[in-house]
Amino acid sequence: MNKLMWKRFQLALVIICFSVGCKSLSQNKADDKGLAAYYKNYFPIGVAVNIKTLSGDESQLLLKEFNSITPENAMKMESIHPREDFYFWRDADSMVNYAQNHHLKVRGHNLCWHEQVPNWLFKDQKGNEVTKEVLLQRLKDHITTVVQRYKGKIYAWDVLNEVIGDTDEEFIRNSPWYKICGEEYIAKAFEYAHAADPEALLFYNDYNTERPIKRDKIYRLLKKLIDQKIPIHGIGLQAHWSVFEPSEKDLRDAIELYSSLGLQIHFTELDMSIYPWEKNKRQKLAGENDQLTPALERKQIEQYAKVFKIFREYKNITSVTFWNVSDRYTWLDYYPVPGRKNYPLLFDQNLQRKKAYAEIIKF
Repeated sequence: MNKLMWKRFQLALVIICFSVGCKSLSQNKADDKGLAAYYKNYFPIGVAVNIKTLSGDESQLLLKEFNSITPENAMKMESIHPREDFYFWRDADSMVNYAQNHHLKVRGHNLCWHEQVPNWLFKDQKGNEVTKEVLLQRLKDHITTVVQRYKGKIYAWDVLNEVIGDTDEEFIRNSPWYKICGEEYIAKAFEYAHAADPEALLFYNDYNTERPIKRDKIYRLLKKLIDQKIPIHGIGLQAHWSVFEPSEKDLRDAIELYSSLGLQIHFTELDMSIYPWEKNKRQKLAGENDQLTPALERKQIEQYAKVFKIFREYKNITSVTFWNVSDRYTWLDYYPVPGRKNYPLLFDQNLQRKKAYAEIIKF
């Protein structure tokens, strides 16, 4: 090889190395872009958190991928107000402070629910059931205290959670709230929250919101509240889905029906179970082998891609929140089947992006 050819060879090597280096740099730069950045022109991408989420590698992943948080349990009545004369603020405060320090939005969850609620709310000192007037005053005191504490720091609240009954013939769930107060507590909860923070967005939150019978009952409740001029700004669709549902038609029909009321839509608790969705607890069955098989993985990828494509089409969808950070820990590992491993999220047990992640950022 003569000198001229040698120089040309060296130049070619430099060009190749530079090209590969640029491609690698470009790839690294792309990898540094988180999910919230991909969706910055659409809606915030949130995640449910517990105290453990706020430190270590889970915190690093959170700050890279998400720009909104929801306390998973720390703001539920049982956690934050276990006794009439005592509020436990530590965990909720830590989450709100974390969000403030890292410029994250916060969705408050939740102000009134029939589960994870302390028994003292419904009983007097003698153990007898309280009157409607007493219970409404306790609800007002609770909502006012909690909402005012985080006024200006929490931009949206799930005011009421899962009020609609599960059976086809049941409209309002026959909870202690309903037994004592009738439907009155529903409107009052929104009025109390609005009075405590007039700037906060107020949501009704529920699951199975795409199934036609429950969908229509939810619509009936929301329309009634709107007609009564109750301060409600949106509906939270929990989106505890599976690789088997919802269908595109059911999801679109639900979004369009709720949208017809002029409400914002938040998908508040998104996960994609590899098992059919169930409400009631049961024992693990033979054949449930706790594996994300290639076939289930493909179904999950397709389902995630489908729903995010739909999300991007509707301007009144203004938030999407995943229920937990990764497959390392998810509530579906113990509910509805304790001990059955599920793989419902976009990040695996090592906090790495799963194949579904790549599909929902293809737009």
